[in-house]
Amino acid sequence: MRIVLKECLWESMGDELLVLFDPREVITLGDPDGRVAALLTELSRAPQTAKSLARTLSVPEEDVTEALAALDSLGLVEDADSRTLGDPAMDARHFSNLAFFGTFARLDRPRTEYLRRLREAHVLVLGVGGGGSSLVQSLAGLGIGTLTLVDRDDVEPRNFARQFLYRHSDLGRSKVERAAEWVREYDPTISVRAVDRWINGPDDLKDLIDGVDLVAGGLDGDPEAHLWVNEAAARAGVPIVVGGMTRTQVMYYSVDPGKSACVQCDWENRADLGEESAGGFFERNRAGITVTNTLIGPLAMQIGSLVAYEALRYLTGLEPPVAAGAYIKLDLRDGLQPERQPFATTPDCPVCGGS
Repeated sequence: MRIVLKECLWESMGDELLVLFDPREVITLGDPDGRVAALLTELSRAPQTAKSLARTLSVPEEDVTEALAALDSLGLVEDADSRTLGDPAMDARHFSNLAFFGTFARLDRPRTEYLRRLREAHVLVLGVGGGGSSLVQSLAGLGIGTLTLVDRDDVEPRNFARQFLYRHSDLGRSKVERAAEWVREYDPTISVRAVDRWINGPDDLKDLIDGVDLVAGGLDGDPEAHLWVNEAAARAGVPIVVGGMTRTQVMYYSVDPGKSACVQCDWENRADLGEESAGGFFERNRAGITVTNTLIGPLAMQIGSLVAYEALRYLTGLEPPVAAGAYIKLDLRDGLQPERQPFATTPDCPVCGGS
């Protein structure tokens, strides 16, 4: 393997070597004899193997291998031959994606591997309206290989404050057909399917979930729609990531089948309708309250991006999902500071069994 040093700067200071890779921190390494600085200098000149480095630096190859492993643990080196896809057009298309994943690349996990996982993924997007339209754009930007889009609404004038997939010339058209068209125009290499249908229960999702790697978005209309999605995904063992907004909170959550609590777990722990409490009052009235959709463009984009990034965590293994079995809530009255609120767990949950 030819190893290359990632973009960084270093400076010797006494017996230590200071390395700057991520601007949030300076890495301090012990280097009393200057060997680490010499190794970095050689790596910065051109990609090299451990054997060629040992020969150039006149040190045992075992010492070089050990030093490279230490640099790898700090995220400072990667496989030189796996930094690009090998296709100039695709490398240009995914220039920023490859640069992003380069930060997390390791010798045994090249940046192209993260992108390959996205290109091979199939995501089912439920709803291409408010947050959903932004979600579609974010997923397409990441290069998700296959998208199935589901919605039943048509484009209306009131959509234009927050749904940037659509144009005035689209008024009256099926949203999902136009969204699929947008994806094809944006990136012809993405396979996209439009499904114009109402979802009235978990069985309506069965044929859509078969074969997908992740479900993202959310269904409007019925107050129990999120339970249908949860049940259908749990049956299939597929992760879900859902986002939305109340009057003053942006929120998203995810469910990792077999590992996290699910939405039904939390639902089973809601207050009783007859309970004389704020929770009981809420449950008695939740179905009757009418809330005008207050979602605006900047918040729709926030929801779409948060859901897309959580989806990225599941699909690439970049890091563990942060919203698995929990609501992540961003309060508009508190500067959109995030707060994690875990689902209540139900040991005998009828959907997940209390995972």
